[in-house]
Amino acid sequence: MRKLTGAVFQSLDGVMQAPGGTEEDPTCDFRLGGWSFHFWDESLEKPFGKVIDSDYDLLLGKRTYDIFAAYWPNNQDQPIGAKFQRINKYVLTHSDEPLAWENSHKIEGETAAEAVARLKESDGRDLLIQGSSTLYPPLLAAGLIDRLVLMTFPVLLGGGKSIYDGLRDSGAFRLVESHVSDKGVVFGAYEPNGEVKTGTFATKEPSAEELQLREKIKEGAW
Repeated sequence: MRKLTGAVFQSLDGVMQAPGGTEEDPTCDFRLGGWSFHFWDESLEKPFGKVIDSDYDLLLGKRTYDIFAAYWPNNQDQPIGAKFQRINKYVLTHSDEPLAWENSHKIEGETAAEAVARLKESDGRDLLIQGSSTLYPPLLAAGLIDRLVLMTFPVLLGGGKSIYDGLRDSGAFRLVESHVSDKGVVFGAYEPNGEVKTGTFATKEPSAEELQLREKIKEGAW
């Protein structure tokens, strides 16, 4: 079975919209495109290179596909551009618009999770999500993402697209790899680790005041 990795550039407040350029994705009046640019250096390229230089096919949402298809075919002089041109691009979309970029394939199912589960069961390279924020909630909920790579940049963007938009499911992860760049970008690779476990630091029975407060919370009076 193919493994699926999601690789995300995100701000401290979880925004992943348009990290690479000012005009990359200005939808919803987002005005801070290109926010990751000044943090890139050799110390960040090394851990990211382990992800982007590995062997994979791309899994994309339609908007990220459109962004990539408009840019990378004209930039094949860059190693990533040449690679993206060569590998398969699997696109989750309800649109009937043709996918003109070579080696592009539309995948379908009753749900995104169903379509991706079927793709993972097929023969081929492992899969990598780039961009495509809307794919994460359903795929995380279905347990289809085998590794989540978060590159967290030390900026607050105050709003924008996030992989957490609409996420309602919980789950625990374990850190399997980490790195901090010279400019403070935190690279963390995580793998699913079952359900979220809860507990309490309390060592005594709750006081009368605590019990009263709990009642107010239950009644919606707090």
